[in-house]
Amino acid sequence: MRNLVLSLMVVAPLVAQQQEPQHAQDTVDAAHRPLFQPEADKKKAAANATAEFAARRAASGAANVAPVARRNYIDEHVFGRMERDGVPHAPLATDEEFARRAWLDATGRIPPVAELQAFLASKDANKREKLVDQLINSDGFIDKWTYYFEDLFRAGGRMGYGLNLFHFWVREWLRLDRPYNEVVTDLLTGGGKSSFSVPGGLYFARDFVKAKDDPDAPDGMDLVNIPDTVDEFTITYSKTFLGLSLACISCHDGKNHLEKVNVYLTGKKREDFFRQAGFFGKTRQIMNWENGYQANQEYTVDDVAPGYDTKAESIVRLPRSGGSGKPRFLLSGEEPVPGRNERDELARIMTGHIQFSRAFANRIWAELMGFGIVEPVEDFDLARYDRNSLPEGWTLQPSNPELLDAMAVDFQKSNYSFKQLVRRIMLSNAYGLSSRFDGEWKESYAPYYARKYIRMLTAAELHDAITLATSRPSNLSSGNQKVPMVQQMSEPKKAGAEVQGFMKIFGQSNRDDFPKKPTPSSLQAMLLMQSKIVTDRILALGGSSVETVLKETASDPELVDRLFLLTLSRQPTDGERAIALKAVGKDRRRGAENLQWALINSPEFIFNY
Repeated sequence: MRNLVLSLMVVAPLVAQQQEPQHAQDTVDAAHRPLFQPEADKKKAAANATAEFAARRAASGAANVAPVARRNYIDEHVFGRMERDGVPHAPLATDEEFARRAWLDATGRIPPVAELQAFLASKDANKREKLVDQLINSDGFIDKWTYYFEDLFRAGGRMGYGLNLFHFWVREWLRLDRPYNEVVTDLLTGGGKSSFSVPGGLYFARDFVKAKDDPDAPDGMDLVNIPDTVDEFTITYSKTFLGLSLACISCHDGKNHLEKVNVYLTGKKREDFFRQAGFFGKTRQIMNWENGYQANQEYTVDDVAPGYDTKAESIVRLPRSGGSGKPRFLLSGEEPVPGRNERDELARIMTGHIQFSRAFANRIWAELMGFGIVEPVEDFDLARYDRNSLPEGWTLQPSNPELLDAMAVDFQKSNYSFKQLVRRIMLSNAYGLSSRFDGEWKESYAPYYARKYIRMLTAAELHDAITLATSRPSNLSSGNQKVPMVQQMSEPKKAGAEVQGFMKIFGQSNRDDFPKKPTPSSLQAMLLMQSKIVTDRILALGGSSVETVLKETASDPELVDRLFLLTLSRQPTDGERAIALKAVGKDRRRGAENLQWALINSPEFIFNY
């Protein structure tokens, strides 16, 4: 392979996080999997991976850790807790470290060199705050987070021909910073011929459970098993919006089943799930017909069904056991106001509950800080949330419940502003800490967020970072237009075989199952070394970065520095520069190509730190 990589690449051990697949054909097994194989500890995994990564990076040259100012209530909770418990923390990140981190977290893109250099040269004391504001209000922010929410909402082929409409809708509410409670209300209450007219209705339509291939009569409306569809959607929205995993109690009572998994749910019965599902009991979903054939990607959603049938036949779970199907909110016992639309009432009750804001704040915190205050983010155990009412023999689930509640309340007071939540986190000095840590790192420090934890770039971010570093954009289809980056696509499945294969190996969700964090693997390392997505783009042709830098630089040191900035968003160390200059000196073109190939294959490119 390319010899330069032996000198420049530092291969950090990657901590695999075992994540169990969700098999649609075996719902019961998937629901009970945590009983016999719990999910890996993400705090420990992230902390260990960060420690390994930081130990192999060039020293920052920083002296002892300077006192860190507390910029907002997040810092008061994070640093106040560390101070009380005598836990040391990392120094603040350097400007180079912070800039790359902020660009990737806010926009999913590596920094453009000119903008990066302007930021680094600025003497403005508020330049980090101004950078965050600039990024949050950029088109890149819309691209990155549209892609994120489409993964979260599983906006795949099951949404049919309305997928482009849904894509546009997500972009618009992000651009307008529409209150998130209103967004979720649309997702829960949309009706009509959803694939063409009501983007929110597509969220319910995508969870259909098909009952049969052909109707019993030409005008039959029995192709969808409505009770099963409602159950599947109840599980979906509870995980996504409340951070609750209700799959187990959709089949049986929690008692005698969930004692070792979720104390809160041991007190819930299957009938409690039926009553939660009952908010959709009057909602009917019809697979539409066109010219005598099934339109498998078209559904009508309306509210004319008689109510949730607790003894209805099931295709995907244990036989229903009966009981009340009258709607009642699981967390509070609140029932809909008589005479009002029950889905509207669900949206009102759910989005007004503190757990809605708490779960969303925790989810976004996990995206920006490495792991959630509650893990897994979709499996809150509310019996273990409050330290004042903790069951005997159990440990507190959240690492800092006071911080999470403060973020939830702040989210409500900001009129459910997503941008404000992101801004609050990114402007905290807790977010601004370095991934480096002076002194001995202890595993017990991990829940304190005593350093910034690294994360592996998502498949889309990695692909787009390669295209940006090499100045060789892709030509991808998104609706009826062409776009240069995957994160601008409405349907990543249409990216072409080469890109699709690359994305799959780096953990891209198929958007039928819930998204998962990418797990580092040796297959990824081998692909990155050999994929044409990299090897074709680092060649000095077609307007690539290497070709441009070769033409525009008169000296080899300038060439090396430019390629480091373009690829890793920093200047090389003296040792790195010496190795690179030696390679470039033998063959300027070949050496430059090899240099960028090695930098793209380095852990520093693959991880956000």
